[in-house]
Amino acid sequence: MNLNFDTAHSSHAPPLTCGNRLLASLPEEDLAQIEAHCETIEAEVGTVLFEPGQTLHHVYFPIDALVSLLAVAEGRMTLEVGSVGREGMIGASAALGNDEAQVRAVVQRAGRTLRMPAAEFAAWAGRLESLQHLLHRYTDTLLAQAIQIAVCSRFHVLEARLARSLLVTRDRLQSEKFHLTHEFLAHALGVRRVGVTKAASALQNQKLISYSRGNIEILDSSGLEAVSCRCYELVKER
Repeated sequence: MNLNFDTAHSSHAPPLTCGNRLLASLPEEDLAQIEAHCETIEAEVGTVLFEPGQTLHHVYFPIDALVSLLAVAEGRMTLEVGSVGREGMIGASAALGNDEAQVRAVVQRAGRTLRMPAAEFAAWAGRLESLQHLLHRYTDTLLAQAIQIAVCSRFHVLEARLARSLLVTRDRLQSEKFHLTHEFLAHALGVRRVGVTKAASALQNQKLISYSRGNIEILDSSGLEAVSCRCYELVKER
């Protein structure tokens, strides 16, 4: 995995909050105040927004980027405990009094994201009741997602877990085609690359997906959902 801290760069283009569904759900006046303190950046694949234990200097609201949240054990073993696209944000805990990152946030798909200084976001969260309510609901959803993924990782077979991960990625990106390397999937699922290869081959042999050099296309959504564990439906409902 490319752990590059310097590949996100600012754009002078005006913020595009209409592309982030979480912010767009705020009242127009409150949204305008948050928007005034945001900048639009371009984040490349592999960019690490923060590592566990680091201070949260910024919060992020993806527009068309996708960010993977990885729990890290002993500095090297990882497991994806969530992913965030245009429906959410990264760094919400900063507004709840905790400015220390708990996970590694890695850009899974390149794209635009809004960025705001964490201290300013926390200050606005203390003033805007609408934002407080939104954050409480959103953090509850993230926690439920992380718990479900932990259960899935412990009790379900890798093929079903891979199917679940691919379906969630499809939903976040709203596309049947996307790029995920064996290495990234191994980090996300907490397994060796050979395990990902076997699971992906099994799904491909069933003609559920096409997978070549990291380029994935879901060929049969219904079939892939049937192979996936119940966790996909539970995460999707949340």
